[in-house]
Amino acid sequence: MTSMPADERLGSHIKRAEQALNATKYAVLRPAGLTVAQYAALLFLTEQPGISAAALARACGVTPPTMNTVLKNLQERGLIERTPHQWHKNVLETRLTDEGRTVMADADARAIRVERALAAEFSDTERESLVALLGRCVDLLESVRP
Repeated sequence: MTSMPADERLGSHIKRAEQALNATKYAVLRPAGLTVAQYAALLFLTEQPGISAAALARACGVTPPTMNTVLKNLQERGLIERTPHQWHKNVLETRLTDEGRTVMADADARAIRVERALAAEFSDTERESLVALLGRCVDLLESVRP
């Protein structure tokens, strides 16, 4: 059996970066009263009002049951409303309420500060390269997934 030290495993480095990003966003979103998952849901709802829970789960990279819990919590706080689709009555459309837009504006300003600080750490060329390299990681991993 061939061994590979953790510091040589790209997956370890990607995971550490993801964990650091999530921990930082969790900390900056806490004063806005949102978790990272709730913020992600509100962000996609801002960009795609009326999106279904299933499509939202896919967009956020979580399971449908997890998304249903996130949406239930957001609805209980009055940040979103869910109404039956005009033609597909078994599909609920989800939209931000006025309060949801207010909370999202605060949370997004906080998250954008993190994103801008991260982006500022790299030159334009480095950012473009990083995005391209991460895209190659995704493409390869999706192609070898059993």
